[in-house]
Amino acid sequence: MESMARISSMLETARDLTIEAAQSAGAARSLNPRPTRDLPFLQIKKLLDSRNDREILEGLRKVISMMYRSKPCLPYFSSVVKNVANPNIEVKKLVYIYLLHYAESEPDLALLSINTIQKSLTDQSPQVRAMALRVMSGIRVPVISQIVSLAIKRGCADMSPHVRKAAALAVPKCYRLDPNTMPQLLDYLATLLGDKQYYVVGSAVTAFLEICPERVDLIHKHYRGLVRKLVDMDEWGQLATLRLMSFYARRCLPKRTKKSNKSKSKGFYEDEASEENNPIEEEIEVLDPDLELFLKACKSLLQNRNSAVIVAVVRCFLDLATPEYLDHAIGPLVALLRSPQDIQQVALYNIVAVCLVRPECFVRYANHFLVHSSDPFDVARLKFEIWTLIYPHCEPHVRDMILSELEHFTRALDPDLVQESVRAIGRCAQNDSRASARCLRLLLKQVSSQVGHLSAESLTVIRHLIQQDPQAHVKTVIRLAKNLDTTPNPDARATIIWLVGEFAGIDSENNIAPDVLRILTRGFASESEPAKLQIVLLAAKVYLHYLNRTREQEDPQPSPYSPPSSSPPPEEWPSSEPNNTTTITQAARSLPSQPPDPDHPISKLWSHILLLVRYDTSYDLRDRTRTYRALLANPSSTQLASLLLLAPKPVPHAPSPSEYRKGLPLGSASLVLGTKFGGGEAELPEWVKEGEEPGPSVRDEGRGREVVAGLGGGERPAGEALDAALRSERQREEERERGKGKVVVEKNLEDWLGEEEEESGSEEEETETEEEEEGESSEYEEITDSEDEGDEGKKLVGG
Repeated sequence: MESMARISSMLETARDLTIEAAQSAGAARSLNPRPTRDLPFLQIKKLLDSRNDREILEGLRKVISMMYRSKPCLPYFSSVVKNVANPNIEVKKLVYIYLLHYAESEPDLALLSINTIQKSLTDQSPQVRAMALRVMSGIRVPVISQIVSLAIKRGCADMSPHVRKAAALAVPKCYRLDPNTMPQLLDYLATLLGDKQYYVVGSAVTAFLEICPERVDLIHKHYRGLVRKLVDMDEWGQLATLRLMSFYARRCLPKRTKKSNKSKSKGFYEDEASEENNPIEEEIEVLDPDLELFLKACKSLLQNRNSAVIVAVVRCFLDLATPEYLDHAIGPLVALLRSPQDIQQVALYNIVAVCLVRPECFVRYANHFLVHSSDPFDVARLKFEIWTLIYPHCEPHVRDMILSELEHFTRALDPDLVQESVRAIGRCAQNDSRASARCLRLLLKQVSSQVGHLSAESLTVIRHLIQQDPQAHVKTVIRLAKNLDTTPNPDARATIIWLVGEFAGIDSENNIAPDVLRILTRGFASESEPAKLQIVLLAAKVYLHYLNRTREQEDPQPSPYSPPSSSPPPEEWPSSEPNNTTTITQAARSLPSQPPDPDHPISKLWSHILLLVRYDTSYDLRDRTRTYRALLANPSSTQLASLLLLAPKPVPHAPSPSEYRKGLPLGSASLVLGTKFGGGEAELPEWVKEGEEPGPSVRDEGRGREVVAGLGGGERPAGEALDAALRSERQREEERERGKGKVVVEKNLEDWLGEEEEESGSEEEETETEEEEEGESSEYEEITDSEDEGDEGKKLVGG
């Protein structure tokens, strides 16, 4: 009967498996599956109340499906929770999922299942024990915090590492339930951090960072063990451990430097006298041995398949290590560009952040940043930025390749990509003055382009380059002025007019500014508003230069506010000190009292411009013109107008687009989004000062060590102490044998085997003699017994 029952249960199980397999296969084959219809409430409740595990599983799947579709499943709470005691592990999993979702809304009913979950903590299966601990800690009911704490204590001492890992993950959940359990949780964490299993330690580190990241005293004795287990942890544990070790290194391992003498190379001949052979002292960074142990362990993580781990290692090398370690990490970081586009873009943000600090490390990988036709705009923009950062450090042939690529993308169809490539050419010229001439030639080719955004962006970059050295680009401004007739873009025309106005005071006899103003005045009504604003500004500058020249002809004393032909540094700007320039009062005394000639062509142009602007529809243009007219209304007092209109402009500097991201942590969302979040990752502390750090002895693990008296009196491993004791005992035996006159000879294998045979023979002889002695003693006992019986018979007869 027992065998028949077993066979019937096996057939029932096979039938259930066949049905489930058929259902899953049918769902996989259907290309357009129909949406599942929800069963009525009573039918689902009937499935949950059934005694058949297959029907219970079917009901639970329906409930979980409804729950994840945000449909109300709370009415099934009592029917679901009563199945928590079901021995079927699949049923337990689904019940636990339901409990975690609804326990907070129904705490009273959830508490009824706590006893059953506690019984599961002593189940034979480690999977059931780990799942029960995970569910108990996930039920967010503060009343059970002490029960959860006791469950964690039991889980920390469990034989299964899976249960211990679940206990480590339950520590922060228990802390969120009741912060008063912190002292108990710290004891549990101290135990779990010293666990021998690496995946338990990784979860313990994650819990440590969540509840008490400032308690570095708990890490001291586990530091070296954590470093050794780092390679074997899972990716999440490695990320948490790398972050913890970075904090620990900054707070407990000081940054040391030492001075070393570096002598300059001597001449070719030995007797060549040189005074520069004196050694030069330079400071070299010296790593702490424990920090070096951690950094060497990080090197093996560069082969990790997880991109987040590689970025975390690069961050550790950037924050803690010397440049030599960072050089080893550049290759794996660049290799992330072979990843999918989403990972590739995040990797490029991190590469740019490292490149802002150490651009020379990426020079040999310049070919890896070539832009492909399938790259989205954000990826191409980041690659352009990397090129501009490494451009000054590259070889000439690499620089030529970068400029050729950027020039190629100025002819792209995407306007955003065209603008970004033009800006990249300008940054290359800005970062390396040797390439400014070539970059300027490339940009001048784009000025006459019929593509408006290309010519406008090119002129903006050209303006920045011209302002860096105005005296060397007079002919460039003349060339740009000739392109006004063929430049349709309003912003491009405004830029050219502004440049002509800046050079209006150079070589007044051969200056083209009045002629350009005359030509522009004829088509003033058809110009765009940005161009009109610059035409009015040009007219004001030309008229102001004319007034200043007229005053200089009448009074040869130079004006303190005469416009410089170039853009001098701020220290050469006009000063109010009497020993530098004449004061405004002295200049005012020497001013002519007669107004300028109204029949002069420049005066007529100025009056004509004022008349044209009076009837313009732009109120901004009219207001600005009134301001200029008020400044130039009194020809005898132009100092204020010179100060406002002809003041030297500072040289523009275009920073790298990601310059504002500098200092944001690598691998963080703040770096990708470009915004620092208030509740984000904490910044690394400053390096601990030398002399204030804890001693290296606090990081000794203290395992396998003991104090052995009479063998040196110090600490040594137990194995070494045992070997030393054996050697000393052997020496004493040898001395004892020598004292008896015996010669101690080294024995080979045959001698040892011969001795064993002799010992076995002697043992056999001993056993034979013992048997003979036992036989003699038994015979003697028989004789004495018979003698005693005869004496007793004699006594009875005599009696």
